[in-house]
Amino acid sequence: MKQGKVLLIGRPNVGKSTFLNNLIGQKVSITSPKPQTTRFPIKALYQDERGEIIFIDTPGLMRKTEDLLSENINKKTLQALNEEVDVVLYMVDPTRKRDFEEARVLGLVRQIEKPKILVLNKIDLWQTGKKNDYSAQYKFLEEEFSDVFYISALKKLHFKPLIKRIFELLPEKKGEKFENLNPYPVLNIDAKTFVAELIREKVFLMMGEEIPYTTTAIVDEIDERKNGVIYIKARILTNNDRYKKMLIGKEGRKIKEIGSYARKEIELATGKKVYLDLQVETDPHWMEVYF
Repeated sequence: MKQGKVLLIGRPNVGKSTFLNNLIGQKVSITSPKPQTTRFPIKALYQDERGEIIFIDTPGLMRKTEDLLSENINKKTLQALNEEVDVVLYMVDPTRKRDFEEARVLGLVRQIEKPKILVLNKIDLWQTGKKNDYSAQYKFLEEEFSDVFYISALKKLHFKPLIKRIFELLPEKKGEKFENLNPYPVLNIDAKTFVAELIREKVFLMMGEEIPYTTTAIVDEIDERKNGVIYIKARILTNNDRYKKMLIGKEGRKIKEIGSYARKEIELATGKKVYLDLQVETDPHWMEVYF
């Protein structure tokens, strides 16, 4: 039986979280088209008859860290790089030009003395002409990495050969096979954090470009009532009253919309009815207190 840890690394928005969600078969890491969506490493367990893989999904490394949030995100990613892993999966996005941000990530990958796999994502876009094809800028990497795979994280294309190779690179575990598959694959976050992440995802998806980076979600209470309904009390925090008004919306429409979509996804994840008590608060210091 094979068992080990695989580090997912790449710059923001290359598709690491989408890959992990679709591989595991359920949401373990939130996604959106915006940078800074993933803010801390997520550890998730993949299992089949060959063994167990703990994937560590890291936040995308940013070149610029102009605020406390960006600085802390980069710190958490760098901390994850120091964790003992067995394989490194370096994901790139050939629909975007190589830049200094990419060069920084590559420099860190080169320093890790473990087996490394290069994954070129989004082949459904750049190989079909739906988006710009900058794959020529990444061609030199194929000579540097002995293992290279082309996938689409979104369309779940070519996952099988990639996972097969990962298992080949993992160490053998002595002892009996693990028979009882864990129904909840996220290993390092509790229920409150998971629900807060789902709420934050809806903010990212439903608000404009400016707001998401100044917001977070906090879950204060989760309680299953006698009638079987799960009561959740949560807050969306932002650092400016102007953003608070935008999040609430005219006559409270926007916060109701965010809450409705979040509630439906929580119900889908839990299989139970959910009452979500969601408020918006201004806290200019939330990055210092909650992150």
